[in-house]
Amino acid sequence: MKKEIRLTDDGFNTLFVPELNEHYHSTFGAVAESKHVFIDAGLKLAIQNFEEIHLLEIGFGTGLNALLTLAGKTNHTIHYTTIEAFPLNKETVELLNYGKELTSEANEAFRKMHASSWEERHQITSKFFITKIASKIEEAELSLNNFNLVYFDAFGPDVQPELWTDEVFRKISESMVPGGIFTTYSAKGEIRRNLKKAGFEVERIPGPPGKRHMTRAIKH
Repeated sequence: MKKEIRLTDDGFNTLFVPELNEHYHSTFGAVAESKHVFIDAGLKLAIQNFEEIHLLEIGFGTGLNALLTLAGKTNHTIHYTTIEAFPLNKETVELLNYGKELTSEANEAFRKMHASSWEERHQITSKFFITKIASKIEEAELSLNNFNLVYFDAFGPDVQPELWTDEVFRKISESMVPGGIFTTYSAKGEIRRNLKKAGFEVERIPGPPGKRHMTRAIKH
């Protein structure tokens, strides 16, 4: 699918897919959204509750969530598994401007994440390991009772409704430990109901800029 570089309100890039009429991130702020939904509402809580972070991301996309997770101020070891059905090419990644306010170390780590081979585990820094899986979530094999944090960052339910079902959420739930944290930008009632069917305790919390609410869920 063709992708166009767009600038969001916080000065950072996102990608726009004309075929789907969908952006990879909020036009109100790519980094602002990612920090609010995944770092502040997910990672920071997981750091309080777990000694190590075993993280599953649905939708690697531009790698922004992984970059902000790595750049976050934590001494925790992070094992980052990310699933992406449509990996970006090198040329597109090089056009993104996420590194403009980050350290040279974080910028180098971002390049290493994208350059690393798929389907293999790679050590990016002393405490950050990544495994990228090129697959649809419906077809991916997930270890049971493994993850204590999930970033669900698929395209929206209006664009890819097949990814927001209770069947997909149940598959993810089975891969998580009790007390594991699931966070996503969508706050639709149907999404929250499907998460409850899949065994989560669900809460609607304040959303990122331009969005009133988002969803955070805890596995029973």
